Amino acid sequence: MIKNKIKNLNLSATLEINEISKNLEKDGKDVIKFGFGQSPFQVPDTVVEELKKNAYKKSYLPIQGLSELRESIAIYESKKKGKSFTSDQIIIGPGSKELMFLLHMSFDGEILLPTPSWVSYKPQSIVADNKYHWIDTKAENNWYPTADNIENIILKNKEKKYLLILNSPNNPSGQVCKNLLEISEIVKKYEIIILSDEIYSELTFDENYESISKYCLNNVIISNGLSKWCGAGGWRLGYFLIPEKLNQLKNSIKVLASETFSSVSAPIQYAAISAFKNDHTNYVLKSKKILKGIAEHVYKNLKSNNVIMNKPMGGFYLMPEFLNKTFKTSSEMCSDLLNKKGVAILPGSDFGFSNDRMIARLSFTDFDGYNFMSKIDLDTNIDDNLIKKYAPNITEGISRINEWVEKV
Repeated sequence: MIKNKIKNLNLSATLEINEISKNLEKDGKDVIKFGFGQSPFQVPDTVVEELKKNAYKKSYLPIQGLSELRESIAIYESKKKGKSFTSDQIIIGPGSKELMFLLHMSFDGEILLPTPSWVSYKPQSIVADNKYHWIDTKAENNWYPTADNIENIILKNKEKKYLLILNSPNNPSGQVCKNLLEISEIVKKYEIIILSDEIYSELTFDENYESISKYCLNNVIISNGLSKWCGAGGWRLGYFLIPEKLNQLKNSIKVLASETFSSVSAPIQYAAISAFKNDHTNYVLKSKKILKGIAEHVYKNLKSNNVIMNKPMGGFYLMPEFLNKTFKTSSEMCSDLLNKKGVAILPGSDFGFSNDRMIARLSFTDFDGYNFMSKIDLDTNIDDNLIKKYAPNITEGISRINEWVEKV
């Protein structure tokens, strides 16, 4: 009745931990929610007002997306990257996740996944019947592959087509890729297609964010949306920017879109125009300031002889590795922490690491972002006292983890 490849899939780990945490809270349990990665900030007021104004819009919009929205995104990306993009290169989807799924369904080849990778890349490749390859990475390279790592896989079968998924800043590691030029040389040498998942790019702590499209533009599909920098995950609006060289893929995704989601919600598309057209610099800078301050607080207070991790570079994740031999799997370790201390984190095995490696993803977003943002200015120093005041679950959660680490 159900295809075997579907039977073997589980619920998306990030969505499942969110439901588990909420159910525990309904049962009266006190849970620190470090498992689900959702922006803690409210959608900017001006964007919300546009949604209200356009709530009456009810007609189906073009499959590829509202032309005015695509034009605003093309201008936004052109300014951001110093390139010249057109609205015809943009396709709008109900979140970038759905567009990625349709890309997997369209692409005839094999998928290259750096370890670690976001939880949905691998399941989507399985559903699409695309063979996937994990690429080993190391902390000293910010958990990104080297050119040699990539080439070693390709040399096993140079006749295949390959799609490399590169997510920077990365979910789950919170790291930024610094060897883009090196990777781009391999991309051009073997005509690899890159899906550059840039959903956290606006939340990079360093102002000098670089996209791999800078080095191999014609091979790169850029993926972004409203969920992270605009706090609008539940609005479900994402986009792909696809080079003309890959028009066949774009047209195929468009065909699949016509047979699946038809078009993205009309009011949300109209409202999204203001998200990309208007100036939200102050909002984004405040968001980054708070996230960077909290990230560094967590890093400083959790890193120890028993817990190692890279310094945070963007987004809202850290990836601690717990140096103990108490547990057989990272899933068992995370369950123990949740049961004993009421702190929800995700095991590294959900992101491609082996089960016996005690790595986890910690999302430091369990705080009221609207309240925090309203209490600071751009020159405010985000110190420990401010975090304790406006993000008490962060300090409490880290305290609980440290207590747990001492006892396991």
